[in-house]
Parts: sequence; structure tokens; C-alpha cells
Amino acid sequence: MRGLRIGLALGAAVVVAAFAPQARRAGAAGAPVAVDAAIVLAADLLDAVSTGPHGAIALAYVEWAGDGEDKVVVDWAVIRNQADAQAFTAALTAAPRSFVGRTAIGTAIDFSFAMFAESAFSTDRRVIDVSGDGTNNQGRQVMEARDAAVGAGAVINGLAIFNKKAAAMGGYLALHTNPPGGIAQYYRDNVTGGSGAFVLQIDDFKSFGEAMMRKLVNEIADARRPEE
Repeated sequence: MRGLRIGLALGAAVVVAAFAPQARRAGAAGAPVAVDAAIVLAADLLDAVSTGPHGAIALAYVEWAGDGEDKVVVDWAVIRNQADAQAFTAALTAAPRSFVGRTAIGTAIDFSFAMFAESAFSTDRRVIDVSGDGTNNQGRQVMEARDAAVGAGAVINGLAIFNKKAAAMGGYLALHTNPPGGIAQYYRDNVTGGSGAFVLQIDDFKSFGEAMMRKLVNEIADARRPEE
């Protein structure tokens, strides 16, 4: 189940991400841009960015719903400073909502992972952030997509949103948004994977922005840790 467009726009405003001319897809002229992490998504964040070895991260925002409903809303962007962050936020908030449909998490993971091959970034850490409030109910099996992406070196983290209104309605919608064990546990068991992968549970849509900021800061901090 979707319904995250407004929440993610607020999250980007709080988290401060960016759309910069240095960001480009593979095939563009010039050498790859060295970044500390490439994250498909999005003052604490900028502090975390500035202390990395490259002082930069790359972000992209993909919107998805049912099988075949995947769209790059904000293409790859290099984030180095406040101006970059404000530009990305403006691009994200200005974009209209793309889809309202079913929940094809597996397809969204495949689509997002393919973006890494199309980006012109040099990094050892590739992260896919999956945000949602429901279980996979269309398209490729989510565990197959997760295993393929993780097996190829990606890390998949999750923002699992508890949709209280849907859970209270009963029937299929309640089971879809609140499966046995809860939506956060569903994400842990089926969606997330890779070194240091984690799930943040969000109890309502209003706290989405704060959770997104914590999530990105955690990912950037993890990228700075030396390999054991």
C-alpha cells in the first residue's frame, strides 16, 4: 500500500538532500565522481556528509507502487553542502505524485538496483532505502529480489510505517498493512539485507521525516567505518 508522497517530501526537507549538476548517469563525459555512499531514496545529515573521506554522498529518489509502476522522480545527485540539499528538496517537493496502486516491493528493489549500473559514481557502498506501509502483493517475490541485490553487493534498509487507520479497518487491508508480527518484522524477514542492514519502525506518517533523517545519518556513518 502506498501513500508516502507527502511524508517523503517532508522527510527530504528535514533530511536535506540535493540535486546537483555533478550528478549524472553512466556514459556522461568525465571520470566517475568519488562518493562515500550511493543511496537510492534521502544540519545532522550535512555534518555526517562532511566528515566522510570524500565529503559527499549520492542520492536518488524512486517512486513505486504496483508491478511496472516505478519512476525516477529525482535522478542521481551529489550532496556536499546546504545549497545541494536545498536544490534536491526543491526538485522532490515540486514533483507530482506518480502512482497510487498495489505494492510491488520486489520489482521496486530490482528497479532501484539497476540504477547503480547507470550511475557515474565510484563507491564501495550501495544502499537501497525501501519505505512502505504494506506487504508485497504484486510482481516479483520480494525475497528473490532482495537476495539478488544483496548477493550483488547492495545493502537494503527499511522504513516500515505502521498505518493505524488501515490496520483498524480489518479484513485484507489490515492484514496487508499489519501482518503477523507487525510490518517492521515483515521488513526484517523479507525486505532488508546486507552488511549492517536495519529497519526503522515508524508509528505514523507524521514522524516519517525524522525517521528518514536518522536513517540516512546512520547509513553515512556506517560508510565511514573501516572494513573489518
